[in-house]
Amino acid sequence: MSKNLVIVESPAKAKTIEKFLGSDYVVASSFGHVADLPSKEIGVDIQNGFKPQYIISDDKRDVVKKLKDLAKKAEMVWLASDEDREGEAIAWHLFEQLQLKEEKTKRIVFHEITKNAILKAVAHPRSIDYNLVDAQQARRVLDRLVGYELSPVLWRKVKSGLSAGRVQSVAVRLIVERENEIRSFNTEALYKVEAEFDNSDTKRFKARLNDSFKTQKEAEQFLQSCIGAQFKVSDLQIKPAKKSPAAPFTTSTLQQEASRKLGFPVAKTMRVAQQLYEEGLITYMRTDSVNLSKEAIGFAKDTIVNSFGAQYSQVRQYTTKSKGAQEAHEAIRPTHMEQSSINMGYDHDRLYSLIWKRTIASQMSDAELERTTAALANNQNKYLFQAQGEVIKFDGFLKLYLESYDDEEDAEKEGMLPRLTVGEIVTSQLISATERYSRAPFRYSEAALVKKLEELGIGRPSTYAPTISTIQNRGYVEKSNIEGVERKYTQLQLKNSKIETKVLSEKVGADKGKLIPTDIGTVVNDFLVKNFEHVLDYSFTANLESEFDEIADGTKPWGSVVKNFYQDFHANVTDVSENAEREKGERLLGVDPESGKNVYARLARYGAIVQIGESSDTDKPKFASLQGSQTISNITLEDALSLFDLPKTLGMYEGKEVVVSNGRFGPFVKLDTLFVSLPKDANPTQLTLEEAIALIQAKQKADAPVGTYQGHPVQKGVGRFGPFIKWNSMFINVSRQYDLATLTAEQIAEIIETKLKKDVDKVVRVFEKEGIVVEKARWGRFTLIKGKMKVELSKDTQVETMKLEDFQAIIEKNTKKSKPKTAPKKESAKGKVKK
Repeated sequence: MSKNLVIVESPAKAKTIEKFLGSDYVVASSFGHVADLPSKEIGVDIQNGFKPQYIISDDKRDVVKKLKDLAKKAEMVWLASDEDREGEAIAWHLFEQLQLKEEKTKRIVFHEITKNAILKAVAHPRSIDYNLVDAQQARRVLDRLVGYELSPVLWRKVKSGLSAGRVQSVAVRLIVERENEIRSFNTEALYKVEAEFDNSDTKRFKARLNDSFKTQKEAEQFLQSCIGAQFKVSDLQIKPAKKSPAAPFTTSTLQQEASRKLGFPVAKTMRVAQQLYEEGLITYMRTDSVNLSKEAIGFAKDTIVNSFGAQYSQVRQYTTKSKGAQEAHEAIRPTHMEQSSINMGYDHDRLYSLIWKRTIASQMSDAELERTTAALANNQNKYLFQAQGEVIKFDGFLKLYLESYDDEEDAEKEGMLPRLTVGEIVTSQLISATERYSRAPFRYSEAALVKKLEELGIGRPSTYAPTISTIQNRGYVEKSNIEGVERKYTQLQLKNSKIETKVLSEKVGADKGKLIPTDIGTVVNDFLVKNFEHVLDYSFTANLESEFDEIADGTKPWGSVVKNFYQDFHANVTDVSENAEREKGERLLGVDPESGKNVYARLARYGAIVQIGESSDTDKPKFASLQGSQTISNITLEDALSLFDLPKTLGMYEGKEVVVSNGRFGPFVKLDTLFVSLPKDANPTQLTLEEAIALIQAKQKADAPVGTYQGHPVQKGVGRFGPFIKWNSMFINVSRQYDLATLTAEQIAEIIETKLKKDVDKVVRVFEKEGIVVEKARWGRFTLIKGKMKVELSKDTQVETMKLEDFQAIIEKNTKKSKPKTAPKKESAKGKVKK
């Protein structure tokens, strides 16, 4: 029997820690929280001080039982979950649910999984910090109250099935408001002037005019005045400058930089960082501190001196500016500074390298620069050109690392200038005045949204990634690519004393991988801002975060924070439920020339639609779903009316009609009995016959049998849950040990036979005549199957001794439950096929 039981959250973390402790220790995993609020009820006793009612979920019962058994055998239990509020709550839940005794329980924390850190933690245990637990409870309870009270309001006033979250709704608001700014932005054109000059040594350099011109006429007049002008250097300034390295990574800066440099979504960054931490390669990855320990600074200095030389070392201690940061924690850094690379996998290696470079660079010397600015005057007008250049005298930290910035592709890079002297005559080779338009604000990338949330004080390191994932999973926001549109602009060029006018074009408004609100996201946001402005207020949300920090510090009771919020919030919910009008998300597009009726784009039960006519009309309105990238806010009357052209015949292929139409699951192409779904962003009204044939041919190729088994054809494909083969109307998942592209006949037979054997082993009872089967299911349960109906039975059900009549009664009972209510029939929007 082991004297000590150490409990952590994950198996990977347990495996790493086990290597550092002796045979007197057993390390086990709780697989995250062992207790939480129930999923199907509010789980908060509002009348009893907002007391949370935690339960052990079904999938954690076996885990808790195993940990209880281990705890009973151990002389001491060490709770070693993460050092943040979430980790403290996990430790407390373990203490409560395992019914541990204080004298037999110790709490240990560490911000890196190394032998020294683990042994140091064991040597300096502490008790559970209930202030941190209360801060986590306050957030959990408050978020549950918001979700459970706001969501039903959305069901009644907007659309069924919607949900709302406190921080998530604020994040959606930021994205919707940015989109509104972009749509309402009015561009202004200015003519910006650039020139190329040669100095007395015929070395060419570029310069810009300090002024811009509002009209083409003004720009042309300026160029006319430059014909035959003599230019000279009127002023020259050479100044030393320095660049300092960025601080080591916090959670938010790591998410931002990994997005810019590696293209990682925020959730992927946190997943990879978690795995690096659990392998003992980096320190804890949820932190808002830029502090480095004395030991880490010492190791970094040694690495820099050994690798680059003493002149590159400059010891620095950074301090955190963000409110509520805990300086006792460290920034994200490698646990072994001398290890510049790892071999754990492509993504892991790149993220580790980024963290290592950022940490080492933070302890390196400033880069020393020399910046030159030259003013160029001429003898025919008052305007001045300015040329700027930059020379690196000592690279310092730039030898290793340079921080990236959002939209840095638009930043002007300063190059080197040739040697210039005051009074020197320079010769103009080309002067161009180009029409340039002011730019709308940038859409948020995931990294930019994290930065904005942090600036506003909304959320904390542990909440950024879940917030961004949640708003996308709920369909309020999507990461999209926007094609942009062509725009013409004018350029005037003065060369060899002649002015030439050109009309050029550029693509504007294009965006890649940016966060864009969906129609439902916009409608929900508008409703919440209109009716719950206080809850969605940025300052109010940030102040709540500060109150959570005060709870964690022990200066404010958590119950009072929740109570003060809930009193006003609940009254607001009641008032809105009773008095607010339903949010339609409706936009009048114009009038249908054929019927003379109004045409609307609006939100309906299954998404955004176009409607011709009024709901109150004697003739029922016509409806059509929006397609591709169409939204309520951007669809035009012409595009809306074209949606009613479906279904239509595009032409003939293989002697049969090719029809494009729209169905319950989206737009599709039909050839005889073959149906092919259109890609996500495709617009069926714009589909050509050639594009439809290409889709058909790809589908025919994909559906072609790759073999046979027992006389039945075998097809392969990739679905929602990964690669599969289809045989005898049965879909069978293909595991990773097989390569779907190169499956052999023997492998196909092996996959099918394994599946058939599993199905046989699963069967407990069969009533062949009645078509009833009872199978084993997960977690010791059973599944009762008849046709397409499946009924889950608890593991306590005595299926072996039950009679046929018992199973039939269960099926009959569930058939009545699932029988849909009869609804009045709606007139179909589909018309005859148009040619």
